[in-house]
Amino acid sequence: MTNTQRVSIDKQHPAAYKALIALSAEVETSAAAAGLDPLLVELVKIRTSQINGCTFCLRMHTRDALKKGENPDRIAVLPAWAETGYFSETDRAALRLTEAITRVSDGHVSDEDYNAASAVLTADQTSAVAWLATVMNAWNRVAITSRYPVAG
Repeated sequence: MTNTQRVSIDKQHPAAYKALIALSAEVETSAAAAGLDPLLVELVKIRTSQINGCTFCLRMHTRDALKKGENPDRIAVLPAWAETGYFSETDRAALRLTEAITRVSDGHVSDEDYNAASAVLTADQTSAVAWLATVMNAWNRVAITSRYPVAG
């Protein structure tokens, strides 16, 4: 990390920031309406932020998940979700799709990843997970670009 002073893009363009907040709220509502567990919603946010290396969002959503009752062990093993018994079939489908969307530059969202998710998730849940990952990727980019501070 450098000491380069950054523009805080949320303050530089507050209308765009407010629009992202509104989009995020709509996506949260859609996820709840689709029947996604609130803990899974937080895990999607955490996993996206882990992949992107967004310290600010990792801290925020880990705290949110713990407040909502998430098991600390599940958070600890989240990067290796496919190798553990901590996650349900629904969790695994959502996390797989989340990773594919977040790593879109690695080969887009493959039919294999999409079909694996949609075999478990309803159409509404598949869409909600895709929107959660999309919005979380946007939030990560806002925080990383502006270098939101995370104190020790």
